[in-house]
Amino acid sequence: MRNPAVAALAATGDLFALAATTVRDTFRRPFQTRELIEQFWFIASITILPAALVSIPFGAVIALQVGSLAQQLGAQSFTGGASVLAVIQQASPLIVALLIAGAAGSAICADLGSRKIREELDALEVMGVSPVQRLVVPRVLATMLVAVLLNGLVSVVGTLGGYFFNVILQHGTPGAYLSSFSALAQLPDLYISELKALVFGFIAGVVAAHRGLNPRGGPKGVGDAVNQSVVVTFLLLFAVNVVLTAVYLRIVPQKGA
Repeated sequence: MRNPAVAALAATGDLFALAATTVRDTFRRPFQTRELIEQFWFIASITILPAALVSIPFGAVIALQVGSLAQQLGAQSFTGGASVLAVIQQASPLIVALLIAGAAGSAICADLGSRKIREELDALEVMGVSPVQRLVVPRVLATMLVAVLLNGLVSVVGTLGGYFFNVILQHGTPGAYLSSFSALAQLPDLYISELKALVFGFIAGVVAAHRGLNPRGGPKGVGDAVNQSVVVTFLLLFAVNVVLTAVYLRIVPQKGA
């Protein structure tokens, strides 16, 4: 029986190999434009509304918590800037990543897994067509594009939700909220947010494709692969988020520091 540690190490190597192959095949011709558009529309259609709805309570919770803490410290004037930075830098990319992994990633994994057990992918290889170039690349690119666009939507909706709850429920002033935001925020904060969304979309797409291409045990294996893809994606996203945040805070000086 295969050692679980060796199996996990082999699966990790296969995941990185698939990621490298996906990047390489992105620049190969013919490019699957129609498949990319169809996948983009599908992923966007199942994630836009949940992303907008989830971002409102996230922005509200952050605004309420930061506002309460700022009142205890006597720094109410910085509530707006702190809450908006928390939404843009941390909450927005993670919300997008979790939705992409949970909704789009599971759909991609189930689709590829069902094709695998029906031996459609083997038929493509027999005909000389690369399944990675034909099926994986358009889906990974679609998840990346949708993640970047959704990140902008979630940032706007979350910021508006935080503004509403701070001004209405905590009796803050609109001028203080906006002035603290302009005093603390800077353009690189938006850049790192979009970069995180792009990287998270790539990770979610590659992990979903990897598990979908390697199901075990027939139809039941496809269901297990979907669950595994979501769990593995979540773990990788939080780890990569810590690394990207640490590198950003080390490289980019904070405004007003």
